[in-house]
Amino acid sequence: MELSERKRKILAAVVELYIKTGEPVGSKALSDLPELSVSSATIRNEMSELAELGLLEQPHTSAGRIPSQEGYRYYIDHLMGRHELTPEERRRLDSLFSVNPGDPEKVLGQAGEVLADITNCAAVSTTPADAQASIRRIELVPVAANTAMVVLLTTSGILKSGLCRAMVPIDERFRTAFANIAEKHFIGRPVCEVSVPQIQTLAASLGEYTLTMSPVLITLAQLAHEAAQAEILLDGQTNLLSYDERGVDVREALEFLRDTSPLEHLMDSGRERVRVFIGSENTFRQLRNFSMILSPYKLAGRPGGAIGIIGPTRMDYASLIPHIEYLSAIVGKLLSEALGGDDYAIL
Repeated sequence: MELSERKRKILAAVVELYIKTGEPVGSKALSDLPELSVSSATIRNEMSELAELGLLEQPHTSAGRIPSQEGYRYYIDHLMGRHELTPEERRRLDSLFSVNPGDPEKVLGQAGEVLADITNCAAVSTTPADAQASIRRIELVPVAANTAMVVLLTTSGILKSGLCRAMVPIDERFRTAFANIAEKHFIGRPVCEVSVPQIQTLAASLGEYTLTMSPVLITLAQLAHEAAQAEILLDGQTNLLSYDERGVDVREALEFLRDTSPLEHLMDSGRERVRVFIGSENTFRQLRNFSMILSPYKLAGRPGGAIGIIGPTRMDYASLIPHIEYLSAIVGKLLSEALGGDDYAIL
């Protein structure tokens, strides 16, 4: 859609004033702007044409105009200025991270807390997902005589653990046998290749350990399956309760967000750039009056996951997008540094 320069300025001004005030924007308010040195009548005519194009809406007959979802999209794609973070803003964001980068979920959890706090929106993120990631380390840690924790670490930085109960004491001999099996059959193997049927076939070949090792190996298979899947993390959902936007059913959205699985396809980490989903672009009816901003992060140059926010369509996109991009870069840096270290502690 091609707009004249005047229409572009008016649309940008309406979006920015509405984001700032939350009130419909009238021609009088626009005529006072120095960049629009035309009469109120001319502005009204231009706003009427923008409404006919579907870029502006009039919530009430006597009210001014507000951006439509298509108006926000045009603004973001064609009119929005780039807000560069100042050195002070970058230092502040850097200082908010105090977590040890050894655990991706902890890093992403803190990133979600930071995002929810600085944006007053719901924060959403995905753990790294890579079905071809390989198993980097496996440890068996006794917690009781016959109970141990199996801990699995992948080359994508995913850390998974699960308790299992064996039929015999998990002593040094048992742990050594498990370490040898892990080294021979699992270390360096893609997590997608580890399955319960494969584990059962392996267990049948272990002789005296066929029965005693099976519970531990089945737990390992379950952890490998979990490690191959991206997990979606949410934080600050109750922030959405502070918004009373037109047509927004916050409680319906909160109920929807209790099950994160529908968000999986939106959180696709294969993209290279920040993405903005406005209203119905989210595809889910419960989010039809919300916007989602997602920024991917990388692990050592490879796609890792994404972090972002869910909030009202009336949000300050120009300011929020660079903050989210910078936080995603911090997450990628922390996780990449952790993966590059030989002393990666999994306990």
